[in-house]
Amino acid sequence: MRRPLLLLTLLATAALACGQSSDEAAPGGQASAAPEQMGPRVPLDPTMESELPPGIIGQRGELQGASVQYLAGDPSTVGYLAVPEGEGPFPALLIIHEWNGLVDRVRQVADDFAAEGYVTLAADLFSGQTGSNPEENMALVQAAQSDMPGVVANLNAALAHLKARPDVMGRVGAMGWCFGGGIALSFGLDGDDHDATAIFYGRLVDDPAVLARMDHEVYGTFARLDQGPSPAQVEAFEAALRSAGIENDLHIYDAVDHGFWLHVDGDQAARGGPALDAWNRLKAYLDRTLGD
Repeated sequence: MRRPLLLLTLLATAALACGQSSDEAAPGGQASAAPEQMGPRVPLDPTMESELPPGIIGQRGELQGASVQYLAGDPSTVGYLAVPEGEGPFPALLIIHEWNGLVDRVRQVADDFAAEGYVTLAADLFSGQTGSNPEENMALVQAAQSDMPGVVANLNAALAHLKARPDVMGRVGAMGWCFGGGIALSFGLDGDDHDATAIFYGRLVDDPAVLARMDHEVYGTFARLDQGPSPAQVEAFEAALRSAGIENDLHIYDAVDHGFWLHVDGDQAARGGPALDAWNRLKAYLDRTLGD
């Protein structure tokens, strides 16, 4: 395991920019079946080039995955696992929630990725708790901050759970939004080895010496009207990645603000176009980093 020192700094500040907390917590379920057993499956149904995934526009419908306890000795940490139909093997994704915790919007997006052909595990960094307002959300972030080794162990356990599945081909990526975007970057630098890091408006790093620890291409989607991170911070991040020799696909979208991609249905007229472009970029990125 690489040293989790950077995660402490990023977690302390990442949540300050997170403003999306409208999703309600969903009740926890039973632990999923063992990897070799069947259990729930999501029909393969990749989006067309002109289509957004239904989860981010509020059209996903009933959840199709299952709850899973992936952290040994901690029954309060319950993730959400979405598995594509078929025998595989499939690439896999570890997705990291915003500052309000593992809510249904994140579970729905996990189903979206399973429909694209990825075994997807939505991690739970808040021990089953979710927030419904900024004060509650910040309290959850601060509680996670007080146990940084636990955060790293949590994500490493989620990664190991995916890699141990017989239907996972071995390549795993990590991605997140806002709080989770900063954590995804931190995990790419300090967590156990994986193959892709996708960041949606998360806390960034502008030190080439630190970013040189990254061993794979980085994807990033950001908003021109955002201040967490600001366009200037994104540009500094991009320059530092170039200086460190890290390939990247970063883009700042005009006329949208923080949180636009995971919550397109909040203003689909303004967010739909940028979100579709970001989605198609993301699909291409995951295909080249996690595909055959």
